Amino acid sequence: MSTKPKSPRANKFVVPVASQQMLRDLCGPAHVHLQMLEQAFADDGVRIDSQGQSGEIVVTGEGDGARRAAEALKAFARRIANGAEATAAELEAAIRLTAVSDSAGAAADAVMGLRKPVMAQTPGQRSYLEKLQRDDFGLIFGVGPAGTGKTYLAVAVGAAELKAGKRERLVVARPAVEAGEKLGFLPGALEEKVDPYMLPIWDALNECLGAQEVDRRKERKEIEVAPLAFMRGRTLKNAFVIIDEAQNATVPQMKMVLTRLGRGSRMVVTGDPSQTDLPNGVKSGLGHAMSILRDVKGVAIEELTRADVVRHELVGRIIEAYDNDASGTASKGASRK
Repeated sequence: MSTKPKSPRANKFVVPVASQQMLRDLCGPAHVHLQMLEQAFADDGVRIDSQGQSGEIVVTGEGDGARRAAEALKAFARRIANGAEATAAELEAAIRLTAVSDSAGAAADAVMGLRKPVMAQTPGQRSYLEKLQRDDFGLIFGVGPAGTGKTYLAVAVGAAELKAGKRERLVVARPAVEAGEKLGFLPGALEEKVDPYMLPIWDALNECLGAQEVDRRKERKEIEVAPLAFMRGRTLKNAFVIIDEAQNATVPQMKMVLTRLGRGSRMVVTGDPSQTDLPNGVKSGLGHAMSILRDVKGVAIEELTRADVVRHELVGRIIEAYDNDASGTASKGASRK
């Protein structure tokens, strides 16, 4: 008798599909989405077949791969049903999220009520969105490298709360360090002086609400985007406040803006501690605030990483290269001492 161990029995999972259109969306052009899933779980020999007439998709494979592929497919279907486009990027997001948890359809994954839903693309973004949508957190720090969605997700939640009537105003401020916070020398009215530094915020707002609604709410003073210096002396009541590029705020500026919160308001502070533009020797208020407020009740901190970068795939590799270079430089400096 042969002592060769038997190969594991193939596992089979059937994913029912609600409609022919959903089936086409899940499969993708020339079944490209099913091919992507097979490649993602190739180590477990996953095979995925569309049963067009019965309206279901059959997933088979060894080990745990078939189950995880089926869960990713279900998560992809939920995202499409909630308004996401049936794209490869959304499928990749579903795969990433189900790699950590099978609950990819959780309410915290999406911000609804906007022009189109804004959804978490990574486990880190899911955790961040969960904190952003919890009213018991009055102050949330969202930090990490470029492309992790820290500002965009904050704007999306703020816009949704404004539109739903939970907050009366959406206020976004950021240090205009490129102009040294001395904007008087620039031509035009204040708004014209500030707008070049605020374009990323306006882009995010227009995408979430639409340009016409943004203009209407801006005229009614329901949306305000201003330099950090213009927060001094104010008390912001019933507002959703976002402090963007906070790594460029000094310690006194950060203390000033954090104490602007009034009743019924929430604040999100975003930034990348590794990219401060402050002059040499000037301490960033972002890292300082996080260190002293980390254990304060009502404060939450989400630290996103390059694993949460959802821009072009090159961005993650660029960030990694710079991190490696900085580590190498630091090591060489230490060895010379």
